[in-house]
Amino acid sequence: MFKRNNTLCAAVFAAALCAAPFAAADTMAGTVAGQVFGNTYSAVAPVSDGQAQVVYYRSSSVGQPKGAAHVYVDSEFHTGLLPGGYSTFCVVPGSRTLGAYLGDAPGYKGKNVDLYSANLEGGKTYFLKVRENGSGAPQAVTREEAERDLVGSRAQMQALSRASKVQMCNNLPMQAAQFKDYALSGDVLFAFGKSGYQDISHKGRAAISELIAQLHREHAKLERIEVVGHTDAVGSYMSNQVLGLKRAQTVRRLLVDGGLPPTSVTTRSAGSS
Repeated sequence: MFKRNNTLCAAVFAAALCAAPFAAADTMAGTVAGQVFGNTYSAVAPVSDGQAQVVYYRSSSVGQPKGAAHVYVDSEFHTGLLPGGYSTFCVVPGSRTLGAYLGDAPGYKGKNVDLYSANLEGGKTYFLKVRENGSGAPQAVTREEAERDLVGSRAQMQALSRASKVQMCNNLPMQAAQFKDYALSGDVLFAFGKSGYQDISHKGRAAISELIAQLHREHAKLERIEVVGHTDAVGSYMSNQVLGLKRAQTVRRLLVDGGLPPTSVTTRSAGSS
């Protein structure tokens, strides 16, 4: 959460074991005369340690207040975000003030009050969502949440940025997503119909310990793990779905106990499939 003079945590990248595919940044806002919106959003590429990248956006939910949300960077106007609009920009790393104000005139809070500060780190990308309550406080969200919201959003183009600290982003080369499957035998982990923490066999615990060690060896920065629980074909569809999820949750607990970040480990059930 953004607070007055608070430090903004780095946005979390959401992809299985690696960052998602990236695309080049849009044209800078206000550079095309008469154009309100530009390209549809696609995943932004990373930047070097010499820049911090910000994706500021406004969702397109029904019933939002009318008018633009004025975005300020270090007390200088950057753009006005309409519902469904976004702006991607970079700044030199360090302490910055950021906010997006609805109904901004005539007080121009972001220009004259400038309440919300954050320390932006080099090489990081931050996803900030406009709060529709008009407070101006940025809402920091994960890449995963932001890119769900940003489906169909378009670059805001109508206003020329007057924020002197804003730079064009020097994005790094495109990278392909990397995924890897690790399979552990259900017969090793659990007895028939079992799913609890105390139900995992000695061999199963050893297998999970080895998997944790392997993950630490192979991935210096592990961004997402999805644990998928399976069952055999005995029983109803619903009971197998429930059993598979309980097994996945138990394995997740062991992975977290082994030092993997809890926010990166999710679970789901495949039942008997």
